[in-house]
Amino acid sequence: MPELYMPNTSASPVIEPMAADAAARMAKANKSALEFLFGAQKMLVEEVVFAGNEILDRARTETHLLSEFVSKTAGSHSVKDLRTMCEECGRHQIDFLRRDSERLFKHGQRMIDATSKLLADRPRP
Repeated sequence: MPELYMPNTSASPVIEPMAADAAARMAKANKSALEFLFGAQKMLVEEVVFAGNEILDRARTETHLLSEFVSKTAGSHSVKDLRTMCEECGRHQIDFLRRDSERLFKHGQRMIDATSKLLADRPRP
């Protein structure tokens, strides 16, 4: 009967460095994924805070515009005064929309920059 030869794999010098290398790569990948998740979470929290501040600022501005409109309406005594008041309030409203649009574009640019930075900080495999 022929004998079967079974090599002893427990003491193989090739497998141990490969296992250590695989473990190191797995640890690096896990660290990278964890850093990415923390970065995404931080960005999300910052966006929620930013949106809350923007909503509060917009409500404050809208309240100011309404208050100004009511006080000017109450103070006008002729059709000419009403027309002038409507023109002024219309200009104020247009300025408000312009500033709001600029803020929206700046916010979009900030989001693109933050996302690019988050993705750029990830190490390549």
